[in-house]
Amino acid sequence: MGEARLFTPVEFRGVRLKNRLVLSPMCTYSAEEGMVQDWHRIHYTTRAQGGVGLVLLEATAVDPLGRISPQDLGLWSDEQIPGMAQLARDIAGAGAVPGIQLAHAGRKAGTARPWEGGRPLGWPVVAPSPLPFAPGYPEPRELDPDGLEAIREAFVAAARRAVKAGFQVIELHMAHGYLLASFLSPLTNRRQDAYGGDRARRMRFPLEIAAAVRQALPEEVPLFVRVSATDWAPGGWNVEDTVAFARELLALGVDLLDVSSGGTVPTAPRPVAPGFQVPLADRVRKATGMPTGAVGLITTAEQAETILQNESADLVFMGRKLLGDPYFPLRAARAWGLEAPVPPQYLAAF
Repeated sequence: MGEARLFTPVEFRGVRLKNRLVLSPMCTYSAEEGMVQDWHRIHYTTRAQGGVGLVLLEATAVDPLGRISPQDLGLWSDEQIPGMAQLARDIAGAGAVPGIQLAHAGRKAGTARPWEGGRPLGWPVVAPSPLPFAPGYPEPRELDPDGLEAIREAFVAAARRAVKAGFQVIELHMAHGYLLASFLSPLTNRRQDAYGGDRARRMRFPLEIAAAVRQALPEEVPLFVRVSATDWAPGGWNVEDTVAFARELLALGVDLLDVSSGGTVPTAPRPVAPGFQVPLADRVRKATGMPTGAVGLITTAEQAETILQNESADLVFMGRKLLGDPYFPLRAARAWGLEAPVPPQYLAAF
């Protein structure tokens, strides 16, 4: 096959990823009071030694009331830094760049874990507007200026803690109907002030978060943003809105847009099929020049390679595939006759 683009290095602000494969951030609901457990060290280190270029930790809450579940990881306290630092060292020692996704769940916060039914637990929740996510969910408190400032400061403080812990890539979660995504969508943002109304005003708070975090980060630390490129719902956020948003993020110094979709409207049908979100990443990349990540039912090396060869994305994010086969990248590289170095301490596994 010759040189496969999937297994060529790429750099963002001097941070070198050995290949274009990323462990997509996926909630594992296994923390205690936001703290890293041994389980996280095993889970993430295994995927790092399996050959991905970048490991992105799951949605990590910037505020205890911004957790999706009580078992989410967090970085709202300095007490959480040591465990995170050990995890970042473990990931780097296993051969991958350690990254982290920072998040606030907004009106979708405070639910039981999926295997416990996923029901709302009655936490006080916040949002741009007092619109519950779904029947049975609490009515959120509309964020006032003081609340907006507190959220902004929480993201900045968490980003600083992440850097202190040794994470080399920071991603902001602005997708799937969580807090920052809910500012973007006209279906969830009904505000009449400077943070609601037309698209520019709905983008304002997420852009303020991106700008504040970018300013707080060292110049050499890349900043990614995950978005839902479309709500898949009439009258909702769509891919042309995402193109406009990407242009603004690019101007602020965001380095890559991680392009997902959906999550704002629980009943919105998604056209789920292999690679169904790749055209969204392609549209953003080619319209704006913004580097993108493609994600969603990408399950083979050939599929990933085609995405990169078509210049639809710069990185390929894999989720469920790497849950089921942590060593997929190494197996794929070796099947293509490519060098796939493994840290010496893990050679016995192969």
